Amino acid sequence: MADQSYCHRLQHDMYFLTSTSRLNEQVVDKIILQLNRVYPQILTNEEAEKFRNPKASLHTRLSDLLKHLQKKGDRHCQEFYRALQINAEQLFNDLPSRKILKTPDPTEIDTDKEQYMLNDRGPVFFLACFSVAAGLALVWYCCNSDTKVIGRARRILGFSPIIIRRHVRNICMLYLEDISRE
Repeated sequence: MADQSYCHRLQHDMYFLTSTSRLNEQVVDKIILQLNRVYPQILTNEEAEKFRNPKASLHTRLSDLLKHLQKKGDRHCQEFYRALQINAEQLFNDLPSRKILKTPDPTEIDTDKEQYMLNDRGPVFFLACFSVAAGLALVWYCCNSDTKVIGRARRILGFSPIIIRRHVRNICMLYLEDISRE
């Protein structure tokens, strides 16, 4: 779809553009006026008046305009897309042909997706891994006979799980007491 002409793209987008409430009358008039005033002129004055005729329904006028531009050629369809982008940018970005142009090559690696896949575990996983690594480093450092660790420091580090366990037990007991009061 990326190498197709603007006429083929317009044919592909025609149903999307003519469906109800996609383009209002004011935007269609702006597009027609822009196509009438650009150089080289895409629509003559008579054609512009015909497509701006308020007696015909908006759907009919828009369908006729798109068919007319397809008959005129690729340059005319390209100018229509340019006018649509200027006057209705959100609709231009939502066109089916634009979505097909934006879809990536299936053989291409999406670096954003790959980065997300590597980092999808979250902060708890990071903290758990970091704690294990820090704990292993601390155990290796304290238990290694080559390092000169002061005796008191080794004893303090050796008793730290007991101290932590006591604090955790006190916190759990306080929590249970609070729950039982409620």
